[in-house]
Amino acid sequence: MDFDFEMLPPSDRYRLLCSFVAPRPIALVTTIGEDGTPNAAPMSFFNVFSQDPPILILGIQTKLDGTEKETIRNIRRTGEFTVNMCDMKIAQQMVDCGINFPDAVDELAMTGLSHAPPIKVGPPRVAEAPAAMECRISQIIDYPRRAIVLGEVVQMHVDDACLDDAGRYVRPENYQPVARLHADNYIVSDSQFVLTASQALKSANGS
Repeated sequence: MDFDFEMLPPSDRYRLLCSFVAPRPIALVTTIGEDGTPNAAPMSFFNVFSQDPPILILGIQTKLDGTEKETIRNIRRTGEFTVNMCDMKIAQQMVDCGINFPDAVDELAMTGLSHAPPIKVGPPRVAEAPAAMECRISQIIDYPRRAIVLGEVVQMHVDDACLDDAGRYVRPENYQPVARLHADNYIVSDSQFVLTASQALKSANGS
């Protein structure tokens, strides 16, 4: 099948893109509301795009009525956010943080998660998260119904159990992030394998 994205309705483009660009890592993004209340929202339009500078990207869609969600409003106002990675231990709470609570509600407290103090930004990290990255805005690209946020990582916290003793390499038996497939379907990276380039082809190429 072929699909003309210049003619396809946005809902069909969303369905196809999200079904085939998968699995996608999930960012549980924490921000600070205008009244000082922490906010938390899960996002699967998220990934890392650079290490120098260290850039994470979020894609934040508007509400159905076209108004901006609390997360992007908070990011614009403060210039800061924290990305918390999610594993099976906090998967249900991550999904529950996506409920459309009023702005004054602290989603972390509502779902039973805990705040941990940040080091360089205002938004707290999730204490139970295996890893968290404190970010400041690098750039925001605005489209009519979506904001693309480029955030520069200024501080990272990693659970000691997720790294080897030297603090260099991840322990795959301990860090198994949850990722989104499509609709309400998720996957966890608990079946990893090692795959390297063909030695014969590398030798033929003089590598």
